[in-house]
Amino acid sequence: MKTYPEIILKKGKEISIKRRHHWIFSGAVYTKPVDLLDGELVKVFDANHRVLGMGFYAPGSIMIRMIVFGDQEIDEAFWLEKLSAAYQLRQQIFAAQRESTNAYRLVHGEGDHLPGLIIDNYNGNLIIQAHHRGILGELPTIVTALQTLFRTDLQSIYNKSAAALHDKTGEADSWLVGEKQEPRILESGLRFEINLEKGQKTGFFLDQRDNRRLLQNYCTGRKVLNTFCYSGGFSVYALGAGASQVTSVDISAEAIALCQKNLELNGFDTEKNPCLTADVLKYLQDIDESYDLVILDPPAFAKNTRSRHNAVQAYKRLNAMALKKIKPGGILFTFSCSQVIDRELFTHTVTAAALEAGRPTQIIHQVSQGADHPVNIFHQETSYLKGLVVYVS
Repeated sequence: MKTYPEIILKKGKEISIKRRHHWIFSGAVYTKPVDLLDGELVKVFDANHRVLGMGFYAPGSIMIRMIVFGDQEIDEAFWLEKLSAAYQLRQQIFAAQRESTNAYRLVHGEGDHLPGLIIDNYNGNLIIQAHHRGILGELPTIVTALQTLFRTDLQSIYNKSAAALHDKTGEADSWLVGEKQEPRILESGLRFEINLEKGQKTGFFLDQRDNRRLLQNYCTGRKVLNTFCYSGGFSVYALGAGASQVTSVDISAEAIALCQKNLELNGFDTEKNPCLTADVLKYLQDIDESYDLVILDPPAFAKNTRSRHNAVQAYKRLNAMALKKIKPGGILFTFSCSQVIDRELFTHTVTAAALEAGRPTQIIHQVSQGADHPVNIFHQETSYLKGLVVYVS
């Protein structure tokens, strides 16, 4: 077996690793080689020099991301086994939807026991995001495994890691297999065009699929406002369920152009259903009209615990403004994708917003991310999306 640089933990700091949590923080490390490189694969030992597993080193607070627990070689066979397991899980999840849905998350980082690796599948076009340089170094082997798995179904592979790695040069982004693609996908029988290179995240918010389907139960004949609409996922679903009108709002002109294109792609009238480039808070503040249903799906307001307080205030203000624009008997779909704001805190924040708005409300659904974004029971940080569906009296 190949030899690797050794990391020795302080006494007692092995407990979380034995509980199969993937992160080792810098304060838990007793000794490490002085010449370690960012992304280097290391072998981790407890204070008694017993092997705990293998991980990728990074010079930061999260110093090691465990890729395997125990003594195992990280080679082509390892990657094929791990990616095959993720692929087989998705085959089960989407067994009944193969004719209507051809886009899903293939690998959800620690949720699939592969920390720092995100892979989304858009109808045979795979987008990879490496969230640390260890994964970046493994890309050739990962690509080979994906080619073995998908065979003739594979159209292209695009590495979109620059933003995740804070690589301002953008050099980390490149087509690894095939040429530039802007694929069209099916989701629940609805059509969407995906901008793989310039779109937010990997191009589409696949994690909201189940919540878009839930939305359809409440849209028929209703006037809907979709804020932070991005490419119009909720808007298309709402119109597909018979909403009388949908207004889509986003501050990004590129997002609004894509939203409008997706409405047209599904045969919906974009004059009757306007797509507006505007700041959502200002829009809610300025409009006089009210809606039967409002969707709030903002970007993460808190990236870390230091910004949590300000994020809570922003969520409260946003939800209070939206609640004031909902007709009696209306519905609010509200979400937070900030991992540092847990479900309990988010619920308390929406409660405070309802009190401020003076609107009696009832929670009728508590929702989360889709099944193709699995939560690792040993690594609860993989649970990040939380949402409430609220009935407004």
